[in-house]
Amino acid sequence: MRIAIDTMGGDFAPQAQINGALESIKELGVDVALLGDENIINDFLKTKTYDKTKVSVVHCSENITNDDKPVISIKKKKNSPMVLGCNMLVEGKADALVSSGSTGALLTSGMLITGRIEGIQRPALTTVYPKTNGATVLLDVGANAQCKPEHINQFAFMGYAYAKAVLNLENPKVGLINIGTEEKKGSQTYIDAYQMLKDNKFINFIGNVEARDIPSTEADVLVCDGFTGNIVLKLSEGLVIHMMKLIKNSFMSSLKSKIGALLVKSSLKNMKKSLDYEEYGGAILLGTNGTVIKAHGSSNEKAFKNAIKQAKKIYDADLVKSIKQFATENKAKNEEKTEE
Repeated sequence: MRIAIDTMGGDFAPQAQINGALESIKELGVDVALLGDENIINDFLKTKTYDKTKVSVVHCSENITNDDKPVISIKKKKNSPMVLGCNMLVEGKADALVSSGSTGALLTSGMLITGRIEGIQRPALTTVYPKTNGATVLLDVGANAQCKPEHINQFAFMGYAYAKAVLNLENPKVGLINIGTEEKKGSQTYIDAYQMLKDNKFINFIGNVEARDIPSTEADVLVCDGFTGNIVLKLSEGLVIHMMKLIKNSFMSSLKSKIGALLVKSSLKNMKKSLDYEEYGGAILLGTNGTVIKAHGSSNEKAFKNAIKQAKKIYDADLVKSIKQFATENKAKNEEKTEE
């Protein structure tokens, strides 16, 4: 497997990206194509020991920043890592693209260059969300601020396919994030989406899930529009950081509490690890004809390596093929209904 790496995007580029890629070669055995300024990349590689047969450098004379307008920058900066990376997916020169750069530009590149899977109306940004008894697949977390019921219905199957193929769940349970558990709760979009999900024979729908129940939900997949999903994700990240600070301050408040901290230190580390975004890598853009992974903008070496690890899992599970199969079957089913 060959993975294209955007070395120019992110807060700690290119060190985090290149180090993460080199660690992935050792741990996962993947080949990597490092996209960026070849002079900067080669100077950095000179200080490293690695298998040179598994690394190639693709020079990029341009870069898309967070200040650039996505659609315009994709058209103008054709020699940027994101654009070249997506073209490599289309041409079969790479099996996945991983980037910590501009979310908007990466989503636009993924949709316009690799293209939507036929039958999928809106690709969805998808991530793994930690919960009490493991993790749940959460989508959409930012690609589509406004959605139609059918979009949410399609998100449900893509998330279902992800949970089944990548998380190895036999029959994943799907929940709809809403303001109440009753069937008629929420806006008309969510009321209609509920009915579609209920009638969807391709998934195992269990109903609405309120925000307070997300951390302990029995659902393996949670779906919503991108505006709601992004708020859930960002609020959760902020709460975890705040909670860990409060715990630390409490333990440092007295000698007695400091002694107590030593006794529970390993347990606290395990808890922090289970809630840490670095452990889960990046978010995948489901619904396109290629594997595009958005790593966190502040990803360090560990987080970026885990984003690459996620890309390999998705590739090994042949997830894109699974979603294409669903889209084909769903299209045929809708055509049958129309004929009736």
